[in-house]
Amino acid sequence: MQISRRELLIGAGGLLGAGVLAQSLGGKSIDYKGTVRSGVFTSAARRGARTGWTINWPPGQLTGALRPLIVLHGRGADHSAAFTSLHLDRPLADVVDDGGKPFALASVDGGDHSYWHPRADGDPATMIIDEFLPLLARQGLDTSRVGFLGWSMGGYGSLYLASVLGSDRVAVAVAESPAIWHTAAQYADGAFDSTADFNAHQLWGRQPALDKIPLRIDCGASDGFAPVTRDLRASLHPTPAGGIEPGGHDATYWRSQARAQLKFVSEHLPE
Repeated sequence: MQISRRELLIGAGGLLGAGVLAQSLGGKSIDYKGTVRSGVFTSAARRGARTGWTINWPPGQLTGALRPLIVLHGRGADHSAAFTSLHLDRPLADVVDDGGKPFALASVDGGDHSYWHPRADGDPATMIIDEFLPLLARQGLDTSRVGFLGWSMGGYGSLYLASVLGSDRVAVAVAESPAIWHTAAQYADGAFDSTADFNAHQLWGRQPALDKIPLRIDCGASDGFAPVTRDLRASLHPTPAGGIEPGGHDATYWRSQARAQLKFVSEHLPE
């Protein structure tokens, strides 16, 4: 991932305001809704990986300690995809405009195919807990209870991290088209290091922790993950919000669900 000099300056403390054309994320120009701050840190948990991040505050909400929604990207993407592909700053601004409780989006790099759990070559879950959450607190956000949202690989990561941190730290979690499998024989190449890794970090068996957290889980009906997502939804009590809707495993579907998902987050993140 190429990080421009402009982005590095922003990470050092500069802000980009609403309506400013920001030439930063992934080398693409974005007309943000609200205010953004981006930067890079070296992650010890990820074995020295250069790790990019962006925070987006909705318009007019820079003051005050907002809660963060931690956004976890899918396989092959990075933190910039939350804005360059899903454009989450736009539905967030709409939700707040409509009277919803404001919160901040906080996206971070997790690696091409890390699947957001401890791996032999690095630990993105520990990066989130021990490095990224303290970074967000230093940026003025209230990280005592947070939310998670992710798609595909990040959808699995959202639920995995929610189960690890539990309801004391996680107020809400949203998973879009989560990349999950019933057995180790089914998982995609690179998603886990081994059968033992899959067994240690799969979602099955984590339902008691997830049942205590308000959840929304969505998946497109034509998505290959739809059958296992139906099974996961049926195994949780109460049944999560969301459902199986028309659509596939792609950004068009994920964008179509974004406003409803961010409204759900707004309803469940504490003041």
